Amino acid sequence: MKNLTDIVSHFAIQGTIQEIAPLGSGLINDTYKVTTVADSPDYVLQRINHAIFQNVEMLQNNIASVTKHIHRKLTESGETDIERKVLHFIPADNNKTYWYDGESYWRVMVFIPRAKTYETVNPEYSYYAGVAFGDFQAKLADISETLGETIPDFHNMEFRLKQLRDAVTVDASGRVKEVRYYIDEIEKRAEEMCKAERLYREGKLPKRVCHCDTKVNNMMFDEDGKVLCVIDLDTVMPSFIFSDYGDFLRTGANTGEEDDKDLSRVNFNMEIFKAFTKGYLEGAHSFLTPVEIENLPYAAALFPYMQCVRFLADYINGDTYYKIKYPEHNLVRTKAQFKLLQSVEAHTQEMKEFIEERREKS
Repeated sequence: MKNLTDIVSHFAIQGTIQEIAPLGSGLINDTYKVTTVADSPDYVLQRINHAIFQNVEMLQNNIASVTKHIHRKLTESGETDIERKVLHFIPADNNKTYWYDGESYWRVMVFIPRAKTYETVNPEYSYYAGVAFGDFQAKLADISETLGETIPDFHNMEFRLKQLRDAVTVDASGRVKEVRYYIDEIEKRAEEMCKAERLYREGKLPKRVCHCDTKVNNMMFDEDGKVLCVIDLDTVMPSFIFSDYGDFLRTGANTGEEDDKDLSRVNFNMEIFKAFTKGYLEGAHSFLTPVEIENLPYAAALFPYMQCVRFLADYINGDTYYKIKYPEHNLVRTKAQFKLLQSVEAHTQEMKEFIEERREKS
C-alpha cells in the first residue's frame, strides 16, 4: 500500500490519504479508490494497461480534449453540478495527467460523489444509454482538436477480415477444415459488411468522435437515477457512429450470453433495440446525416459479424488473443455471435420501419 501512496503523492491532490482500496471490476485497467480525511475530495487511481493502450501520451491528450470540450459545452448551456457531469483529471508533478514509475503508467481523477453505475440491461436503462451516448457524440460533433486512434483499426471491418483471411491462409492449428462453414458464411457477407469503409472513402460517411465502448455500466447515475456522465473514455477516438450504436446492441440486445453453448437462447431483443434506438436518435438528432440514420440496421448486424470474425480468427490461430476457459471456447463464441447475426438479419425490415417511424415523429 505504501507503493500506491507514493504514486499518488506525485499528483496534486487535496487532503490527507486515509485509505487506498481496489475499486470496481474493470477488465482492462487496475483501479483504486483513494479515500481522504475530512472534507477533501476522494480520488480514483488507475494503472493504465500499457499493453493495450501503447501511446499513453495520445490517450491522455484525447481524454483531456474531450473532457475540456464537454466542460465548456456544459458551462455554455447553463448546466448545474458540472463537476459531477464530466471527468476531472489531476495533474502530476511532471505537468502531465499521468505519471510513469519506471514500469507502469498511472493517472488520478476526482471520484464522483453520490453516483453509481448499473449493470442492468432492460428497456429503461437501454433508453438512458441511447440518450447519453447520442448526447455524448452530439457534444463532441464540433470539437476542433483531431483525436488519435488509441487502438488503431479497432472497428475497421476490412482490417478484421484481413486478419481472418491471413489466419485461414496460415492455418496454424489445422482447424480451417473444421470451420469451413463459418468461413464461407462470413465471406458471403464480406462486401456488405465493409460498406462503412467504402462510404467513407467515397466521402459519403463522416468519422465522428465516438466512445467505442458503449455499455450501460459506462454511465454514472445520480441519486435520482438520472445520467450524470459517460465514463471510461480510453477508447474515445475517431470512428463511425456505428461503433457506439452497434456495439451496445451486440451485448445489450443479446438474449443469451456471448459464449452461450445453447444457441436457442441467443436472439436479438427488439425491445432493447427500440428503447436504445429511441434514446440514441433523441440524443444525436442534431448532427446525424441521412446516410448514418439509414444504416443503423447495418450497424446492428456489423458488430456481431465483426466479433464472429475476430473469435473465428483467434480459434484458427490457436487461441492467441482471447482468454479461453476450454479448448473450443472461441469456436463456441463464434457460433453464438453468428446466431445473433442471423437473428439481427431476420429483424432488419422491422428495424428499418421503426427507425423511419421515429424519424417522422422527430
